[in-house]
Amino acid sequence: MPGPVPDPLFDALARGGGGHEAIAHLRAAQYGKHLLLLRRVVDATLEGRHPEAARVREAYELLARAQEHAPEPVTGVLRHPTVGVWARRTLLSLGGHLPGPPRLGTLSALAAAAALRARIDARLRVPLDGPTAPLPSLGRALVGEGTRGAWCEIGGGRALLRRPGGPGVEVPEDPHEDAPGWQALRRLEACHRGRRVELYLDDQDPDRLPGTDLPARRLSPGETVTWRRALEGAWELLVEYHEEVAEEVAALVLTLTPITTPGNGTHTSATAQHAFGNLGLSTPTGPVPFALTFAHEVQHAKLTALLDLVDLTLPEDGARFYAPWRPDPRPAAGLLQGVYAHLGVAGFWGRHRHTVRGEEARRAHADFAHWRRSTSDAARVLAGSGRLTAEGERFLARTGLTLREWLEEPVPVEAERAARETARRHLDRWRARNGALRQGALR
Repeated sequence: MPGPVPDPLFDALARGGGGHEAIAHLRAAQYGKHLLLLRRVVDATLEGRHPEAARVREAYELLARAQEHAPEPVTGVLRHPTVGVWARRTLLSLGGHLPGPPRLGTLSALAAAAALRARIDARLRVPLDGPTAPLPSLGRALVGEGTRGAWCEIGGGRALLRRPGGPGVEVPEDPHEDAPGWQALRRLEACHRGRRVELYLDDQDPDRLPGTDLPARRLSPGETVTWRRALEGAWELLVEYHEEVAEEVAALVLTLTPITTPGNGTHTSATAQHAFGNLGLSTPTGPVPFALTFAHEVQHAKLTALLDLVDLTLPEDGARFYAPWRPDPRPAAGLLQGVYAHLGVAGFWGRHRHTVRGEEARRAHADFAHWRRSTSDAARVLAGSGRLTAEGERFLARTGLTLREWLEEPVPVEAERAARETARRHLDRWRARNGALRQGALR
């Protein structure tokens, strides 16, 4: 497939994997997207003669100077998931496509974080979020309420934030550790068999995961320990039995965002379209659900990043289709997302069923049987929808190869029977809620 994704990487992604090489390609493209968005924010501000144009120019020049001085640490700041969310929203606000004033001051906070990482001297004013002065990718200083922002003074690799007339807060040497007046973006680490993952727990950035229900407060130290221990257990499972998923998690996921558990108490997870590298989830309930969440949401993140490079579905035309994991009809683009995410779910259970015994093995066999069949059914509906581009047809054909291989794997008779019964009940409930299928009726 000529274009922005090399054939081998496109095919590997379509089969459900990709590994480190495919993730590196997607990650580079997303970093380029962040840089383009930042530049467009600056250009739109200057060309529109916005009242904050001088401040934006100053911040951008500091950002460029920091990047030239220390490219690697500054790249880490600019790759942070919230950068893409903020830059896109700001650009839309500048163009009048979103209500409210653009939060241009965040560019100053971003430049301050970059200057601190690059260890260059600077002094600039950063905005407040309530009583805090956030530095994206690092944390926030508790400086108190105000209307004029806070001054950030950087020198000798250290930073001091101070609201006019208020006490100063020093960013600690390791900004990912809490300190007096400083609430860090806390680090979570896990290591198993020499394989290491390092993530950050983002429970504070206002742009961390738009469109989701977020807890109203920061996690306590005890709650953070719960997340850290859950990550250790999930990482051990991934490294031992789901090697490619572990490889992709380590290369792709940068931050975890706690989200609110639904009213029914079930575990939930999410990714946001423009927050590449961030994964939202409710409090982990154990290593297996946490590992499954990684296998599921990494698929969404890969596909979303790929869609920034290649159109796989045609423009929306109002057509809706049955998805075996949703109560509502879905457009083709949404069904494709579901197929690809549940490819990860089916693959997880297909491997997990061979690592456990007894009742847990029985449930894992049934889950594998259910999700391979449901995902295959949905893929077949999508293939016949007429809503795929040529690239989308090629992508789905390779996804189908993986599913057909799994459908040939033996499972216990009772697991297959349970899977069919689960699928039937879901379809009956869907029909009762939505009426007869308009298109793509399953058998």
